[in-house]
Amino acid sequence: MFTHEMIASFNELETALYNYISQNKEKAAYMRIRELADETHVSTATILRFCRKIGCEGFSEFKIKLKMSLAEDKKTVIKSTQQSITEFFERTLNNGDLESNMEEAASAVTEAENVVFIGSGSSGILAEYGARYFSASGKFSLYIKDPHFPIHKKFQDTSVTIVLSVSGENPFTITQINQLKQEGSKIISITNNKLSTIAKISDINVAYYVTEESYQNANITTQIPVIYILETIARKISLVN
Repeated sequence: MFTHEMIASFNELETALYNYISQNKEKAAYMRIRELADETHVSTATILRFCRKIGCEGFSEFKIKLKMSLAEDKKTVIKSTQQSITEFFERTLNNGDLESNMEEAASAVTEAENVVFIGSGSSGILAEYGARYFSASGKFSLYIKDPHFPIHKKFQDTSVTIVLSVSGENPFTITQINQLKQEGSKIISITNNKLSTIAKISDINVAYYVTEESYQNANITTQIPVIYILETIARKISLVN
């Protein structure tokens, strides 16, 4: 419930108040304003000013929002791995588009001299895995995690870039794609849906469809479909070679 802009606007006393609330949410949600003031050694006026800075008209509204935030945290339900795999099979593998898109991607990679993998976060980890797996399958590949990493023009003209992104909206990845695309590299993206920005600006998009999941502000969407797609494309390439 605290944004970066809110936290940046806090003065020293408000920051101390924020630190206490962050570490004692369950307790603070049921305290009276005077109890919170005594506990944090600030005035009630400071608490009311703090509440206004985070978009609450008063302390009562703040406590309601804090309780709602706690309830949301408790409601988080993480699907089992089996549920995620079943969802992938039902939504994607029964759709003929996936197979044809993987065939198209494999054909493009086969024709290219080099393969560049990009991605960030968990997608970056899988991009590095993909580069190693493709290289082991007979197609030299490398993973670039630095968006400003220099790539020679001659190399870009003969390369295919494979982009991994769950949301398809990562701004750093979009910047990398734009640079590579302008230099002549063909773009293949693997995203969770085909309507994202990254999917739309790619030459070829291989989309899978699973429910995105988060836990305590971290994206924990399953990456099993991505591994399946990467390994399937790589094996198609090795059969050609």
